[in-house]
Amino acid sequence: MEIGIDSFAAKFNVEHTNAADDVEAMTRLLDRMEHADRMGLDIFGIGEHHRKGFLDSAPSLILAAAAARTQRIRLTSAVTVLSADDPVRVFQRFATLDLISKGRAELVVGRGSFIDAYPLFGLDLRDYDALFEEKLDLFLKIRALEKIDWSGKFRPALKNQSVYPRPFQDPIPVWLGVGGTPESFIRAGALGLPLMVAIIGGETHHFKPLVDLYWEAGRRAGHGKDVLKVGMHSLGYVADTTEQALEEFYPGYAEAMNRIGRERGWQPMTRGRFEAQIGPRGALLVGSPELVAEKILRHSQSLGGITRLTFQMDTAEISHEKLLRAIELIGTRIKPLVNQQVEQTLP
Repeated sequence: MEIGIDSFAAKFNVEHTNAADDVEAMTRLLDRMEHADRMGLDIFGIGEHHRKGFLDSAPSLILAAAAARTQRIRLTSAVTVLSADDPVRVFQRFATLDLISKGRAELVVGRGSFIDAYPLFGLDLRDYDALFEEKLDLFLKIRALEKIDWSGKFRPALKNQSVYPRPFQDPIPVWLGVGGTPESFIRAGALGLPLMVAIIGGETHHFKPLVDLYWEAGRRAGHGKDVLKVGMHSLGYVADTTEQALEEFYPGYAEAMNRIGRERGWQPMTRGRFEAQIGPRGALLVGSPELVAEKILRHSQSLGGITRLTFQMDTAEISHEKLLRAIELIGTRIKPLVNQQVEQTLP
């Protein structure tokens, strides 16, 4: 199983931030990406947001900076908000990243969990689904063919046009990032795209019927398990002991969830609700390396088998030094524990 980190370059406590703070935050993010490479993690993803408190509005630039400082780790978006971008330019940026990184670039594409990009780029939210469907179609055609003819509703037509540069990988990997919408799972299966499921709350096993829709749609479309894969993105944090992890993670996590929750009408985060999420069936991956490794395996079993797991640790406003230690624990203790168990269960 591939194990890695997703980051939104997020700073939820932004009342007194300034440009110098942002420079320091970006420097430390790149340091963590380099550290993840040294610690043997498989993947590092950068999200895309267009609001105060997030520094990831141009993820391909962050990933390109990391490519120059890393050797082995794969570099991906998490996610690219394809609905609000031009598929031609997205392809060009990530093809360039793939050349810089010598074939380590990937994309997770989706519609995004925030809607800020739509008014920012003059898009109508009523076209939320249609925009993504059309732009994903164009992107996949560009990925498959050097020269294309294409027409649609939201972008000028392309007539016998070539798109350059071409990536080092042929094809460059593209995952479909999904939340809880059944149609998104079916779309990924029908297209034969790997599936990245964002599970940030609730109980993981509740997503199994949706994952089953993915496998069934893929089977009906004639896609085999060589192209169909399931990954999971989860909020989490690892420390030397479970008690330490809980005490360091909870205060910032609760503040961030309540801040977002006020926008979305969520119930306030309480210690009791938090502890339910870190229980055996809850989605959060918070605890000691041994506890978290065990829970990753349980998540995989609940979903019928996953091939990739990414932690999102930005949420809790944890210090840079503690995040470096968490990355070390993920690479040197969790990853070996998980893969040892995976190998033992192989036929």
